[in-house]
Amino acid sequence: MRAVRLWSVRHSRFLETAYDAFSSLLGILSPLLRLVPRRAMEYPVAAIERAAKGLVFDCHMCGQCVLSRTGMACPMNCPKNLRNGPCGGVRANGNCEVEPNMPCVWVQAWSGSQRMRDNDAIMNVQKPVDQSLRETSSWLRVTAQAAADRGVSMEKSA
Repeated sequence: MRAVRLWSVRHSRFLETAYDAFSSLLGILSPLLRLVPRRAMEYPVAAIERAAKGLVFDCHMCGQCVLSRTGMACPMNCPKNLRNGPCGGVRANGNCEVEPNMPCVWVQAWSGSQRMRDNDAIMNVQKPVDQSLRETSSWLRVTAQAAADRGVSMEKSA
């Protein structure tokens, strides 16, 4: 799993482009998605998201994905679950102090972020993880937020 995770960081620019295309597709489909209550979509979409992001990013389904801001390195892979940068224990070789054979997630995140178009996004402070969103779809949340930004409600009309 770690090899695929490192591949995703090395190919963060490609994955960023793919993510942008996927987000655009969801935006186009948002009028159709409005026809189905969000609660009904949560389980199947979360299952697909878990499989896809689990394979490529070793996703932990925190429900608040920040891959696009962390160089396609999931910060939830950090043994300390740090969301805003490395701890003071990064080894000289760039590996984790807790798991000495694992590259530090944040060293990888910095490397991946430098390949992306918005390579300053990693500097944005992330909110703490809201544990009530664990195992829910961040895709649906992002799509609903993008629709709301465009003035379209994702909730089914009564």
